[in-house]
Amino acid sequence: MAKAPVLTPQADDFPRWYQDLINKAELADNGPVRGTMVIRPYGYGLWERMQADMDARIKAVGAQNAYFPLFIPQSYLTREAEHVEGFAPELAVVTHGGGKELEEPIVVRPTSETIINEYFSKWVQSYRDLPLLINQWANVVRWELRPRLFLRTTEFLWQEGHTAHATQADAREFASRIQYDVYADFMENVLAMDVVPGRKTARERFAGAINTLTLEGMMGDGKALQLGTSHELGQNFAKAFNTSYLSKEGTQEHVWQTSWGSTTRMIGALVMMHGDDNGLRVPPKLAHVQVVVLAIKDDEAVVAKVREVGEQLRAAGLRVVVDDRTDTPFGRRAVDWELKGVPVRIEIGPRDLAGCTAMLARRIPGGKEPVALDALTSVLPKVLEEDQARLLQESRDRRLARTVDVASVGEAVEAAADGWARIPWADLGPEGEAKLAEQGVSVRCLVAEDGSVPVADDAPGTVAIAARAY
Repeated sequence: MAKAPVLTPQADDFPRWYQDLINKAELADNGPVRGTMVIRPYGYGLWERMQADMDARIKAVGAQNAYFPLFIPQSYLTREAEHVEGFAPELAVVTHGGGKELEEPIVVRPTSETIINEYFSKWVQSYRDLPLLINQWANVVRWELRPRLFLRTTEFLWQEGHTAHATQADAREFASRIQYDVYADFMENVLAMDVVPGRKTARERFAGAINTLTLEGMMGDGKALQLGTSHELGQNFAKAFNTSYLSKEGTQEHVWQTSWGSTTRMIGALVMMHGDDNGLRVPPKLAHVQVVVLAIKDDEAVVAKVREVGEQLRAAGLRVVVDDRTDTPFGRRAVDWELKGVPVRIEIGPRDLAGCTAMLARRIPGGKEPVALDALTSVLPKVLEEDQARLLQESRDRRLARTVDVASVGEAVEAAADGWARIPWADLGPEGEAKLAEQGVSVRCLVAEDGSVPVADDAPGTVAIAARAY
């Protein structure tokens, strides 16, 4: 009888494969309240690496970290009509506290534009106070009707940036800089995820924004996932909260603003973009465990060598775990590390030790080969660099192979069955977009013919990317 697979094969049931992998790779569990999640240590280790890298990038563009309250007076949200209308179905509202009914209901933070503007209006007095660039690492709550771990949860972790500028041009330039220098660069060069930068249509735009920039990635099943957004808020919130400044010319002016965010959804994207039927595949630059050194048998000399190799690799700057749990069968441990997607396994047994070699198992391309023990510190950095590039290329090749040019709504719906469709926005327009939505297909973003981000929805040559999405 054939041995049952550890994971449901992707080709059989991609959503079930995803849930299996989240569980068996010990990334997360469902929380006690529907839609919440418990992020397990291995999953949280991925988030910590993401957070640290992105935090450095955010600070490099001049933003400073701050923290704002989780609870927001409901009246704050009602000041910007489009914003409250957009978020109303997702709000969690507190009506009682301390055993009493509250005088004013309190909203649990769905996003922080309103409360941050309440304080921006106090902090900004003069043009000398601008630009004001603030970032917050926090949790948010958006009541989710169809939860899926990491992709859509009622509570999730994120960073949200909020800025105020003297001119619209400055705000627009900063929103674009976030899209490219922080998000796109991080996703491509650290997460090894091919992403398409574009602008959202009016239908898909962030509630209260005048423009939303997005990064869209194609998952392993051909669906799209929004991975990070950067919004031009114009002066909508500035006028609602009277966030204004005294200009050099002595006139009182409203600021121009941006907001931008990325979330723990990136972990879900990592699973669905890079994972295979054997488990997760973690890009080496992201991995908090780049190399695991395994003792094959309970042999004193083998265990000693495994620990020695681990120390040598750590000294060489690699992130290493030594697995000398010889009371657990080797095969079980190897499968466990494969599920977790650790880029490289170094396996050492008595025969390897006798030949002064180790078995090098590469998770990303697959396969094993013997390597001299004294060559590991020179070989592994090259292997990790190659495998990082391989993941990015694989994700790009998938998108290119499964994206087709179409000329009608019907063709776009057909293409979206297992990939993306490209259709001229002038031919589709809002009416065609609405017809796509009736079939469960959305315009993920608008792009220029050369792949850049168009300056306006109706810019000549603008192309719509249509797909089914998570």
